Amino acid sequence: MNDRYVVLGVGQSRSSWFGTVAQWANSGTIPAEFVKCVSLEEVRARLGSGRPYSALLVDGSLAGLDRDLVEAARSNGCAVLCVDDQRGAQDWSALGVTGVVPEFFDPGFLMGLLSAHAVMISRGEVLTPDAPGPSPLVCESTVVAVCGPGGTGSSTVSIALAQGLARSSSPGPSVLLADLALHAEQAMLHDSRDVVPGVQELVEAHRSRRLDVDEIRSLTFDVEERGYHLLLGLRRARSWSAIRPRAFEASLGSLRASFAAVVCDIDADFEAEEDGGSIEVEERHVMARTAALRSDVVLAVGAPGMKGLHALVRVLNELRSAGVEGERIVPVINRAPKTARARSEIAATVAGLANASGRSFGPCLFLPERRVEEALRDGIKLPSVLADPLAGAVKAVVTRQGRSSTVPAGEAQRVKVGSLASWSDADTDGIAGRQ
Repeated sequence: MNDRYVVLGVGQSRSSWFGTVAQWANSGTIPAEFVKCVSLEEVRARLGSGRPYSALLVDGSLAGLDRDLVEAARSNGCAVLCVDDQRGAQDWSALGVTGVVPEFFDPGFLMGLLSAHAVMISRGEVLTPDAPGPSPLVCESTVVAVCGPGGTGSSTVSIALAQGLARSSSPGPSVLLADLALHAEQAMLHDSRDVVPGVQELVEAHRSRRLDVDEIRSLTFDVEERGYHLLLGLRRARSWSAIRPRAFEASLGSLRASFAAVVCDIDADFEAEEDGGSIEVEERHVMARTAALRSDVVLAVGAPGMKGLHALVRVLNELRSAGVEGERIVPVINRAPKTARARSEIAATVAGLANASGRSFGPCLFLPERRVEEALRDGIKLPSVLADPLAGAVKAVVTRQGRSSTVPAGEAQRVKVGSLASWSDADTDGIAGRQ
């Protein structure tokens, strides 16, 4: 037999189908080679070995069966068949499972699924993965990522942006602030008495299913004074290993479906496996990378001064290297000087450094120095002179991308002359014309 199905199998120790399928394969009842695995970890190892497999036959009762395992199989051209006797209690198609097999089945039923969804493999053949990738996230809402070097106030800018976007006459929780940094500090900045639930619970729930809107919102906290909801971050930075990539992507998709706008407070570190050769490093930064790549707008926050501008341009270049388009990036100068001349010099410096690296970005947004510490300590609104320009800049970028913003409209805000700078006179004329 030159062509046969190569099927990986993993199930409970007492599963009757496990031994039965092995007998069918050994006796030639089905044209298949059945590779028995003792754990899901062995399945992952075999999938990563480079050997081609036609299908994965897995027991649906195993706790480790999640989106990431299904994606690992599908990315290797391996169909995933789930043995489940719950009769529709679990929506396996939402996880990407190819087909569902009842607990008791005959060889004809199994061969029907294999012939419909799997590929026969010749001995010595190298199978080219052709399974469809994960379905793209539907852009139900506007997502904004906020990042910056340490000490520039990016977490505070995230709060101000969420407050600015939340200024709407429509009732209900329409804006979410999600703390997706490794060293999560939004719980401290909001004086949260609780540390659960948070992003860990959200991602864990999405490993095997998708939550509805009520369940999503039950995992967040209502910040009534500022008008938005808060999703707490990791309780310990070392807990990043619990954030699986596919489960986090599904979580972000659910957040987009549950809120009109999602503001993500992320780290300014986007190193991937191709950069340093370590998949662990890429998975450590999965929240920052995913949020930045999926966002409609990315705010890169920097500080004035030599070191501050140098660090800001570094973050801008790393965003571009990670795959974020320049038109989606807005450089933000926090605690900017008041004079128009000083702001023009900062804009010219950022533009010069950006041109030197061959990268282009949007015009800078300047935020003035304000007494933010007192507002955070007292749990009151941040000054509108910070919140409103941020919300206006986000809506302008979304509109410029050619899609209608789902951010709550709120009140029209006057933009102070000199608060925005541009790379050239032509850009300045364009901004003035839109105003």
